[in-house]
Amino acid sequence: MLLPLTLAAAACGSDHSPPPMRDSKPKKPVPPPKPAAPPSPIGDVSIRPQAVQRMLDPTVGVAPLPTPEAGDWLAEHAETPQTFDDYLHSDANVPTDQRHTLYLLPIGTFPKDASPSLEALQQIVHAFYTLDVRVLPAVPLRELSATSRTNPSTRKRQLLAPDILRWLTKRLPDDAYALMAVTMEDLYPEPSWNFVFGMASLQARVGVQSFARQDPAFFGDPRTPGWQQLALRRAARTLLHEIAHMFGLSHCTFYACVVNGSNHQAEADRSPLHACPVDLHKLWWAIRFDPIAREATLAATFRALHFDEEASYYDRRVAYLRDGTR
Repeated sequence: MLLPLTLAAAACGSDHSPPPMRDSKPKKPVPPPKPAAPPSPIGDVSIRPQAVQRMLDPTVGVAPLPTPEAGDWLAEHAETPQTFDDYLHSDANVPTDQRHTLYLLPIGTFPKDASPSLEALQQIVHAFYTLDVRVLPAVPLRELSATSRTNPSTRKRQLLAPDILRWLTKRLPDDAYALMAVTMEDLYPEPSWNFVFGMASLQARVGVQSFARQDPAFFGDPRTPGWQQLALRRAARTLLHEIAHMFGLSHCTFYACVVNGSNHQAEADRSPLHACPVDLHKLWWAIRFDPIAREATLAATFRALHFDEEASYYDRRVAYLRDGTR
């Protein structure tokens, strides 16, 4: 049975040209095109002035985002990353000729031996955001319309932060870019939460921050030498963080950054007092500051306040921005 089939096959092709010879080596398959690299979260910096490009260089003075540990913010909260391009499409607020001042509003009393210096915080905020910063007269607690409760763990009074934000929206000065309330009262954001360091609105340009938990005496711990400097640093970090939200910045998920979320004090203490390139690009786009002048002012401000680590960081940044010295 095999023989006739073979002959038939041969006869079938006898009236046609012989089939072409195959190559001795099979052709290599054409590889698929490489996928385009995802756009940088920093955005396109090639169109920016040289000093801005250097300010946004992720290889200079930028630390990676620490891996979240149990109890850290990113271990418990699913954040949607906000790239620079996302920010451009977020309809964020920016300063204008009419709204260009940052206001700090003290609420309640501020004992000199327990509260951070509002003057020092005013200087830090001015250096960081390059806008005018004014401290308003303190408002007594009795004028505040806010729900209160006793915290079940600390047995101390707490104020409901969203109530304060609503109260603040009615008190924005005409020339205010933003209004940030500060208080020695403990805060909470909703009944299911234990506390919150601060809270701000991405759109309404108001925020509130508590200094209460930055004093070790709040928890009954002794005030060891240097505690006031530590309390000032903690207050500055939270203040810069919450004001960043009022510029429309979401929590940073790219690098170690002052806009990183924090779930507890130890995590907040790991946060630097500077913004990463992603968030610096957002702030530069919103404010259009001079990078060299800004970082030189930050270096001088932190040095005068004896924040030596931050001063050295900004000194190195200024050298790189000026002439590329690493």
